[in-house]
Amino acid sequence: MNKILSRIQTFIHLEASAGLVLIGMTILALLAANSAFAPYYHGFLDTNVRFGVGGFELSKPALLWINDGLMAIFFFLVGLEIKREVLTGELASMDKAMLPVLAAIGGMAGPAVIYVWFNLDNPQALGGWAIPAATDIAFALGVLALIGSRVPVALKVFLLAIAIIDDLGAILVIAIFYSSDLSVNALTLSMLAFVGAITLNRMGVKKFAPYLILGIFMWVCVLKSGVHATLAGVLIALTIPLQSEKGEEPVLHRIEHGLHPWVAFLILPVFAFSNAGVALGGLSVSDLLEPLPLGIAAGLLVGKQIGVFGVTWAAVKLGLVRLPAGVNWVHIYGVACLTGIGFTMSLFIGSLAFETNEMMNAVRLGVLSGSVLSATLGYIVLRFLANRTEAVFVGSSASA
Repeated sequence: MNKILSRIQTFIHLEASAGLVLIGMTILALLAANSAFAPYYHGFLDTNVRFGVGGFELSKPALLWINDGLMAIFFFLVGLEIKREVLTGELASMDKAMLPVLAAIGGMAGPAVIYVWFNLDNPQALGGWAIPAATDIAFALGVLALIGSRVPVALKVFLLAIAIIDDLGAILVIAIFYSSDLSVNALTLSMLAFVGAITLNRMGVKKFAPYLILGIFMWVCVLKSGVHATLAGVLIALTIPLQSEKGEEPVLHRIEHGLHPWVAFLILPVFAFSNAGVALGGLSVSDLLEPLPLGIAAGLLVGKQIGVFGVTWAAVKLGLVRLPAGVNWVHIYGVACLTGIGFTMSLFIGSLAFETNEMMNAVRLGVLSGSVLSATLGYIVLRFLANRTEAVFVGSSASA
């Protein structure tokens, strides 16, 4: 038990530090997009990069290599985390999983409903309904790190569990709603690679290299299939062995621990720098009040609060779950605010939903404003209010 708790605390500390780096890279992206360096910034993102062997070629702008390639590694790590948590972690039992599962479902539904309500009259914009449903765990834990020991560990674990379930929801949304023009041949080849990886697992193969080779082949096939390539990372992660020989650390744990710093301090910061650079010149308050950015911002700021806090309150009052030890209703409200930090995941889904620069600028404006407001409100609630009273809004956790 102590070993599991230590692993969770290490994970939280790493994610929190990464969140602070993400904040810095976001500021850097905004400076780059609104300075004399803007042509170089956009020129870098538009640079065409080609890889080819014989008659086979992959050719994409640098931005798409980042979003399709580097983010596949991020989703590979997400897949590892989901498998570990479901089999041996905080989601391994119904008692532990019920509260964050319900909170995460509410946290995805609330923002989506608000976004759709704002954009009912714009069919073109409706495709972005999933943008405010996402939560950026690194950014959220980065805010918690600024608050320090005032936040109980149980609350951090609760937020972590919500974010992992949220990531699983995002994976399903991407697979179902953001795939098009499917190629049966490419999908068949990718599934054959997946079956091959499952076979390796069943045979007890503990070396990572065979899984890596199949994973790269699978990524290429999924990229060509019309399904978003990042899903290949998730699927191959689910085949990585969690069982271990006596005295050895499981392969999944070794890969996760080795990969996590690279994702936290390189891949996600590069993604943030490449996707957060919205040009602010000529923008006014009226631009933020347009249905697309306003729907995203309101979804993140208001929809997340309603979804996470409302569903949690209802589930506790109905006797379905109990609040974690040492956690009160103000803590829950503060976490509900922090789940409104969509940032990297929201920007990523936005890049799948819309292709034009005009709509992506609106997405960036909505995501950044909603995330900053959510982070600020969550910080204020948890830093100044959470430990002053045990009974706010709807009563104390002791009465639940």
